[in-house]
Amino acid sequence: MNCFSQRLRRTSPMRGSSKNELVPSKPPRMNGWSWPPQAFQVVGWLVYGYLAVVSFGIYIPLLPLPWNHVLYSLTGIAFIVHFFSHVAAVTIDPADASVRAKQSYSTPMPLFDRTKQSHVIQDLHCYLCDVKVGPKVKHCGVCNKCVEDFDHHCKWLNTCVGGRNYWCFFVALSSATLGVFLLVVVILFIFIQHYLDPNSLRTAPQYNNTLGNGTWLVFLPLAPIKTSSAGLLILAFVTVMLSISCLLLLCHLLGFHFYLFYKGISTYDYVKMQRQKEARNRDIEAGKATDAKTHNKSPQNQESPIDCEPALSQSTSSCKIDNKGPLSSRLSESICTELENFRKSSEKENSFHYGTENPIQNTAREMSMSDIKSWKPDTDEETQSPSVKSVPGVQDPLGSSVMIPDDS
Repeated sequence: MNCFSQRLRRTSPMRGSSKNELVPSKPPRMNGWSWPPQAFQVVGWLVYGYLAVVSFGIYIPLLPLPWNHVLYSLTGIAFIVHFFSHVAAVTIDPADASVRAKQSYSTPMPLFDRTKQSHVIQDLHCYLCDVKVGPKVKHCGVCNKCVEDFDHHCKWLNTCVGGRNYWCFFVALSSATLGVFLLVVVILFIFIQHYLDPNSLRTAPQYNNTLGNGTWLVFLPLAPIKTSSAGLLILAFVTVMLSISCLLLLCHLLGFHFYLFYKGISTYDYVKMQRQKEARNRDIEAGKATDAKTHNKSPQNQESPIDCEPALSQSTSSCKIDNKGPLSSRLSESICTELENFRKSSEKENSFHYGTENPIQNTAREMSMSDIKSWKPDTDEETQSPSVKSVPGVQDPLGSSVMIPDDS
């Protein structure tokens, strides 16, 4: 097998890969019948077949005249319209006209390098389909083609819903909702009448040959098959539960598309608006969180100056130190305190009147003034004289030693 026969295109890096990986380029899907089918597509057709069988083969034939003919007509129209609109929505190719004119849906797509183009469609040019497209065109990654008036990719149809098949999709959705609703009404009526008046449900001519009210016939009038009352009710319960589940999903989807009609937007536009709204909400929440962190900061982490100038207003010196942290705050307060003590001591000494002083006080004053001028650090306390020890110590501005007078 030749491993180099497939054309490759680059994709964005995955799982932290530093280089773009090369993967085989798959051919585009033509419509919903392209292989392989989706699981939802298969389930949808199975449910449709089951509901059609139990509707026209079991429960509608039990209705009394003329209601059985009315329900045959209404339910039949709903199921038939749904079938053809469903087939049309799956079969129609929703691709853009330029893509349908160029592609044969049998060759791989051209190479696409995300290192050169960040988006598949730029300046109304698709680098995967290699064609000029309209302003409302989107490249579907599942179908691998540009879709005109893209609405969404439907897994139940196994194809994209665009401008060319949107109304077929909407008619199929509406008819399915109507048909399932009528089926639920019929089964609930039969379930109630089975207990209130079972003879009203046994009006078909085939019941003339049956004995007792415990035997029921299904698939009337072509191939009547006998069944028990319990079997009929169990099947009715299962069918009602399945029908109600389908009805909820169909009503939700139908109501959503009526809302899109009212707003004048598509499903893709709605999804983009929701993503933009969520992105804005995340940005607002992130901004509020940042503001809260800013307002909740501790005051001690903020820079605040320590001003000792008011305490030294009568002195010729001032102390202004910017606080940069808890340690520098304590050092600054210690420096200002010691300078204040030193100023008070000097003012006290200057207040002496030298003419009235006795010799002892004068000698002490002169020694104190000379000692203050000649202070220096000394760690040997045993060599200090008693007179020196009586002088109060002043903390060094760096906070690492104590300044005391020198003996010399």
